[in-house]
Amino acid sequence: MNALVKTDPQAPSKSSAAAASGTSVVEEKQYLTFMLGGEMFSLGILCIKEIIWYANLTEVPMMPACIRGVINLRGAVVPVMDLSNRFGKPSTPVIKSSCIVIVEVPTAVEGEHQNMGIVVDSVQAVLEIPTTEIEPAPSFGAKIRSEFIEGIAKVNGKFVILLNVNKVLSMEEIGQLGQAGQVAALATQEIA
Repeated sequence: MNALVKTDPQAPSKSSAAAASGTSVVEEKQYLTFMLGGEMFSLGILCIKEIIWYANLTEVPMMPACIRGVINLRGAVVPVMDLSNRFGKPSTPVIKSSCIVIVEVPTAVEGEHQNMGIVVDSVQAVLEIPTTEIEPAPSFGAKIRSEFIEGIAKVNGKFVILLNVNKVLSMEEIGQLGQAGQVAALATQEIA
């Protein structure tokens, strides 16, 4: 889980390549890759606080369907999202390698952040991906909403979907989902 992998081991180092050619250095960003429903996704490493094993989750009533519950992380209550459910797919089954990735996301208040956990099938590696190897999100054909995708990179012959953490884990949108769920539950109770 703690390996840093370069995406192109044959390429010369940034400094030697830049010195030899006299050109600018290609920017590389680090991404944590993980598996979810048989597909590989990634998040920028700068927003990730830690990775923990899946355990001790407390369900909370009247939450949006994509929120599995909360965990106690050193005295702080951290909501845990089922990323598969957020993408409109069935909930992720908990398996032996399931992890919760703790991500820091911006809130509606300027400059404030909140920790949120996301359930993943397994964590793969930290990759350094050159920005030149990242393609823009496709406008069609994706299995998830296009605004959730920051870009797509090809790594070792496989595509890796780079997620836009600010859109996927938008506290505002998740709050709206919760309100819509509460209204639907109340309407169902009134009909019955």
